[in-house]
This record gives sequence, structure tokens and C-alpha cells, in this order.
Amino acid sequence: MENVIDILDERGFIEQVTDRDLLREELKKPVTCYIGFDPTAKSLHAGSLLPIMSLVHMQLAGHRPIVVIGGGTALIGDPSGKTEMRPIIGREEINENAEGIKKQLARFIDFSDGKAIMVNNADWLTDLGYIDFLRDIGRHFSVNRMLAAESYKARLETGLNFIEFNYMLLQSYDFWHLFKQYDCRLQIGGNDQWGNILAGADLTRRLDQEIVHGLTLPLLTTSSGIKMGKTQKGAVWLDPALTSPYHYYQYWINQDDLDVERFLALFTLLPMEEVRRLGSLEGADIREAKAVLAYEATRLCHGREAADHARQESMKFFSADVALKAPDMGSDDHGPSYSIARAELDQGIPAYMLFEMAGLCGTRSDARRLISQGGGYLNGDRIRLFDQIVNADHLEGNALLLRAGKKRYTKILVI
Repeated sequence: MENVIDILDERGFIEQVTDRDLLREELKKPVTCYIGFDPTAKSLHAGSLLPIMSLVHMQLAGHRPIVVIGGGTALIGDPSGKTEMRPIIGREEINENAEGIKKQLARFIDFSDGKAIMVNNADWLTDLGYIDFLRDIGRHFSVNRMLAAESYKARLETGLNFIEFNYMLLQSYDFWHLFKQYDCRLQIGGNDQWGNILAGADLTRRLDQEIVHGLTLPLLTTSSGIKMGKTQKGAVWLDPALTSPYHYYQYWINQDDLDVERFLALFTLLPMEEVRRLGSLEGADIREAKAVLAYEATRLCHGREAADHARQESMKFFSADVALKAPDMGSDDHGPSYSIARAELDQGIPAYMLFEMAGLCGTRSDARRLISQGGGYLNGDRIRLFDQIVNADHLEGNALLLRAGKKRYTKILVI
């Protein structure tokens, strides 16, 4: 069987490794690895998919993932990658968030029969005695070395408080604890966690004279420089109650052409031969690759049925000859839509205002510019004047269809 480190490398998952040759040798046999997830929100978002998918590949290669829900470390807050202190939230909220995250991760990783383990570090961190912890663990850490870590150096200018300063010790303790309890020998994390991972490996070496390994993932942005998992409207959540499968599908199908091959490798399980074939498509054919990316990513996150439905809805809205039919337009609650009162529509609304209200444009100025440049459509017809009045006379059934450019549609439903 191919070594999982080669699979991860070929697909673009690896940024740094503590010792590639030693880790490759370790991975010739089943290994337990872990990644921590921060439960400070009710849901993970698309920016969390890179670590999730790395665990998927580890499990498929015969290794055992441990998912650590950071219920204990979230009580402090990780300073990594932050310019200011994170808000500290209470245990009740953390526990509620952790339950939701567990459900989302279970869609990607098989936790049956011990194939993977999910733990909450609050179970061991919150019972630590402070004096004992300082004596047994803290004495192994050099303050000078800690301050040299990027996660701390970046915060020294804006202020690093003592609570956050302890974070590296706690994450290091996590690694050592998981090594002792589960023989966990590999920690995977974002590249901003490199200093914490090294500290955990060093702590395990000092306490047990054992070598454990670390691997970091690249910090992803799209080709346009936007942080992965973010849109103009905010985060793309993995929870279907926060981001519907339809909108999740649209997030992927609207990725830039330049990102398609890279994202197919990272966020689907397609063989690399197929990834390269799809990535080589050009012109109008790249739409096929985007549709495959959107479907496969949605299927992994929400299941085949939801992905099928999202694809059907997308094909209905984005086909070249979109037809408005009252029953479909009125009953569908999965596509993008905006509801408006009949009385308001009867009075008439300038087109540019309606585009802004429906969320197709961020501002009215953007809407005026879009329509003036020929990119605004009403029921499939180009809008000639940005201040054209849209009223009930334009209804087809009980709905209107607005389109911005070639890809973004929104239904206007009358209530």
C-alpha cells in the first residue's frame, strides 16, 4: 500500500514535517494521529476542511485518527494567528458547540468500532493542579524559546497576556497525554501551530525519551487572496442549518478557474489521475470540473442525497435557458431567494435597489454599475436602465428571477 505521506504530499497537504524520513518509516505500520478543533463556534466552516480531509486520508490508509475537541484550551484561547486576544467563552457554550462539531466531523470520519476516537481535552486539562502542573510540566519549557515562537512573537507588539502565554504548555500536554493514553505518535495542525507541535514533541521526548512526530498543513487562500471558507457574506459553514447544501454547492462551483485542480486534490477523494484530467480542462469545459468539485465536496459534507438535490437545483437555475414556472419558483426553498411583500412590489422598486436588497450586490452603487454595464437580468431579459421600475407586472406566477452576470441568481418571492 502507498505510504500516506506520499498521498498527502501529492495532494498538497504538507507544509512542514519534523523528520520526513523517520515519519515515513513510522507510517509503514498503523499509527494513531490527532488534530485539535476549536469549539468556539457552533459549527466548523470550510476553512476547517483541510485538517478534516487530512484525517480522512489517514484513516483510509489504515491509521487511527483522534479528534480532539478543545473544550479545555478554548477556556484560554489560542494566540496563534491572532492580533488580539480571543473572547473567552463559558464552559456551557463550549460544550454546546462541541456537540455540534462532533456531529459534523462524524460525516467525514468513521468512529465505529474504534476506527477513530473523539475526545475533549477539558476531560484532563480542567482537573490539573496548578502547582503540580508548573512543577511537572512547566519546568521543561524555556521562556526564551517560547517567545521565539511565531505565534507569540506576532502578539508581543499588540500585547500577550499570561493566560494566552500558557497555551503552548497546554497543547504540549495534550500531545503527551494522548501519547500516554493512546500511543498517539503524530500531531497534524495548521502551519501556525508549528511551534506548539514542536513543543509537544519535545515535552514527550523529555518525559518519556520517545520520538513523536509533527506535520503541518498549508494556510490556504484562494487565488484571489481570500481566506479559505470565507465569502463576502461571511463564513461557509459545515452545518446545513447555517449554510444550506445548495449554497455550499454554490460556494464550490463558483471557485476561480485557477483553484479548481488544487481544490479537487484537497477537498475530494477523486484519484489524482482524474483530478489532473479535470484540472487540464480549459475554456467553457472548466465548468465540468467545477461541477465535479461542487458535487464531491457537498457529498462528503452533507451526503449523496443533499448533493444530488443541490446539483439538480443548480442545473435548473444555471442552465442557459432558465424558464420561470410558478410552481417551481414558489415552492423551492433550497435555492437563493428573497421574499418581498406584494404591497411593496405593487408600488414599484428601482432595479438597482432590488438587486441590493436581494443580496446580489453589496451596495446600491455596485448594483447601478452592474446594471449599467449590462450585467443585470430580470426574468432572463437584460435590464437596460439601472433605475428601471420593477413591479407586479413583471411577476411570472408569484415570483421574479434576478440574475447578476452569468452565475448568480436569486428568486424574488411574493408574500
